[in-house]
Amino acid sequence: MGRVARKKQHKGDKPLKEKYRTKRKTKDIDEIHEDMIPAKSQKLLNQEVDYDKPGAAQFYCVHCAKYFINEPALKEHFRGKPHKRRIKALQVEPYTQAEADRAAGMGSYVAPKPIHVVTETRKTKMEEDT
Repeated sequence: MGRVARKKQHKGDKPLKEKYRTKRKTKDIDEIHEDMIPAKSQKLLNQEVDYDKPGAAQFYCVHCAKYFINEPALKEHFRGKPHKRRIKALQVEPYTQAEADRAAGMGSYVAPKPIHVVTETRKTKMEEDT
C-alpha cells in the first residue's frame, strides 16, 4: 500500500479577501466629492428622521459616508484616525475625464489642485437663528 498523496483541498483565501473587502464598502472619493457640494451636504446633514438607520439618520459624517448613533460618537469619530485619513484623501482634486484624455496624449499635463476640506457638522437650531 502506497502513501496517500496530499492535495490542496482548499481554494486559498482569495474568496475570503473579496468577501471582507466588499462587506463594508463605502462611497468612493469621487462620490464623496459630489456629496460635499454645499447644497447636497446640507441635505445629507439635515435628513428626515429614519428609524432604519443608526441614530435615526441624525448624526452623519459627509466625508466618511457613515451614520452614528449619537452626538458623542460622531464627535469621537471626528477626532479619530480614519476620519483624518479620509479628510487628507479628499484634499486632492478628483480624477476627471479631461485628465484621462490628457494622460492618453490628448493635451498637456495639468497637476491636480489641492482642495481645502473642513469637517462639516450639523447646525443646531440656535446656530441657525444667529
